[in-house]
Amino acid sequence: MADRRRCASAAFLVAALVVGACSADVAVPLTDAAGTATAAPGTARQESSLAAPSERAPRRPVARRCGRAGRHGPARAPRGVRRVGVRTNLAAAARRAPAGTTFWLAPGIHRLGPGAYRQVRPKNGQRFIGAPGAVLDGRHSNLYAFAGHARRVVVAHLTITRFGRRGTTQNEGVVNHDAGHGWRILHNTIRGNAGAGVLVGSHNVLRGNCLAANGQYGFSAYEPSGVTGIRIVRNEIGQNNTDDWERREPGCGCSGGGKLWETRGAVFSQNWVHHNRGVGIWADTNNTGVAIVGNYFARNRSEAVIYETSYNARIVANTFVRNGIWAGRRQAGFPVAAIYVSESGSDRRAGRLYGRVFRISRNHFVDNWSGVVAWENADRFAGSPANTSTGATTLVAPRTATVKACSDPATISRRPYYDDCRWKTQNLLVDHNLFVFRRSQMPAACTPSRGCGFMVLASNWGSYPDWSPYKGRVVEDQVTFRQRNRWTANRYVGSWRFMAHELWHTVSWKGWRSKPYRQDARSTRR
Repeated sequence: MADRRRCASAAFLVAALVVGACSADVAVPLTDAAGTATAAPGTARQESSLAAPSERAPRRPVARRCGRAGRHGPARAPRGVRRVGVRTNLAAAARRAPAGTTFWLAPGIHRLGPGAYRQVRPKNGQRFIGAPGAVLDGRHSNLYAFAGHARRVVVAHLTITRFGRRGTTQNEGVVNHDAGHGWRILHNTIRGNAGAGVLVGSHNVLRGNCLAANGQYGFSAYEPSGVTGIRIVRNEIGQNNTDDWERREPGCGCSGGGKLWETRGAVFSQNWVHHNRGVGIWADTNNTGVAIVGNYFARNRSEAVIYETSYNARIVANTFVRNGIWAGRRQAGFPVAAIYVSESGSDRRAGRLYGRVFRISRNHFVDNWSGVVAWENADRFAGSPANTSTGATTLVAPRTATVKACSDPATISRRPYYDDCRWKTQNLLVDHNLFVFRRSQMPAACTPSRGCGFMVLASNWGSYPDWSPYKGRVVEDQVTFRQRNRWTANRYVGSWRFMAHELWHTVSWKGWRSKPYRQDARSTRR
């Protein structure tokens, strides 16, 4: 089988870790929640115009890593590599060795010794490669496994578990705690830790891992100056947020499968994101140039994807199955979507990559609580007390549209501040998707009053703060009619409903497609 393929020799494996190649996935057919095969929408010509030939919505989970990652390292220490036995102090060995040293961890349980801050602090270019069965165990005593600011570190084929105690290390990471640059985290099982399993820094590669049952996130991408050029590919990301941070801190928006914060050029591709207690992947605040391609999102408690107060994304050829049902049953005030676009759209001033069109294309949606919700909060802008991203301003003119300028009533009412202080849901194109919604497959709580089965393009009546220049229908009109947000050439199966202009203003399929909304031209419904 392809997923059991081994590299030809241990020496080759060490070299392969540097370029990140040594495993493959098994292709299997797409089925919906009931096991019925579904076809891709659109003609071959339409598909080729939208994405590369390899970009097709996956037919089943694409990265079955849990139970496999961390098992296929070299069985013997390769020549020239330092052997680390279970009684060796790994932290001390890394400290004493020169930069660029490769360590091979023998089978068995490795520990770092007593003390919350006993951790491995690598030097530049050091590599840590596990044999089959090599486990790094924090015993809920050590807080972090790998920390520090070294560059080009490799962590591969290890099981890393039980770091931190339940409910601790919020917003911190166990592997790459300090967001070191150029790290490659490959084919590990990172499971059962507090906080985030991995903190992703600039130019990191996170590939082929099992990120499961961690206390807050499977991964989190953050550093104060922003994170650039990351690749998160072929990982299984499941059952995270075991510490239920939304219950501990209601409304914190701080949990789920993974979080992106102020990233540039992130690639999130061919991952299986499932059963997370919260959102599957959440891009929050001034991300730009993000590609979310070829993933399989299933049964996450809340939205599969949230893209919030950010810019310039491409969400193409993903599969979404039964996401948001848990939260939808409990949240009557707002539709819980498979994809929630909140104050986000394309603008070339925020970066050229995907700067013209924010595309949601050629995805399969099967029995999610709702489909795509495109929303812009009229009261949320830089400088507003309603902006939960405190201290942040937009990317389109950060030197002039500062928080100070945007919070000045006399300034924000004038151009260019009037435009530049808002994160806008604009230039959104939702096209060539398959939307399946079968009421018979949904729970009894799936009713219109709970926002179940909706497609949404809307805002709210602006009312706050009292000096806001966006009060009344200003943003409702702009997001609906003037900001080039368009649905077209989609296929609908089932009893879909539509909201337009203002939240809870429901329109018929005919009304959605005709004046004044004119959505879903060339689309079909059955």
